[in-house]
Amino acid sequence: MSLLSRLFGGRPGQDRGPASSTAAEDHKGFVITPKPIREGGQFRVAALIEKDGRSHQLVRADTMASLDEAVALSRSKARQMIDEQGDRLFGA
Repeated sequence: MSLLSRLFGGRPGQDRGPASSTAAEDHKGFVITPKPIREGGQFRVAALIEKDGRSHQLVRADTMASLDEAVALSRSKARQMIDEQGDRLFGA
């Protein structure tokens, strides 16, 4: 990586995208797959929530310094959304 790339953060969107896909879990019939998004040196809280062929992409403004923390918070926020909204999460 060149000096200018390091100074200005490289190409736009270079570090964006899912950091890793982790194991899915079941919560009240919904499948939660944490998918934190790498942004620079941090990870944005994100998860895929699925049920009966429908899906919802959860992306939060929260960022965490470590991948493990982002995965844990992604799971927690997805569970919270399911508990609060249930099937309304899909616009039903």
